Amino acid sequence: MKYVITESQREKKIFKYLDNQDLIQKEYGEYLYFVNSKDDIYAQIKYNPIRGWITISIDLMKEISNFFSLDNNDSLSAIAHWVENKLGAEYTMVDAQSDIVVRYYK
Repeated sequence: MKYVITESQREKKIFKYLDNQDLIQKEYGEYLYFVNSKDDIYAQIKYNPIRGWITISIDLMKEISNFFSLDNNDSLSAIAHWVENKLGAEYTMVDAQSDIVVRYYK
């Protein structure tokens, strides 16, 4: 049986799914990273608030795409909107990257 849901209902489900990932925010230099644990060296999401750029791990993009039956662009857009909602910020660009290394700046 198939169900028809609105775009806003789908977005709410995706937001809840991402909220349940319990991602931790870490700030280094001009970047804010969303990681699975405080000791992770790879991030799920990297956000540059100065430029408004969001980089999303390809694995997370594919996870959302597969789970919610979305294409990759819709998945990136939904995750970017979640970041906007979480941080109360706007983004200007979103892309995907295979390994997002958390940079440690002193």
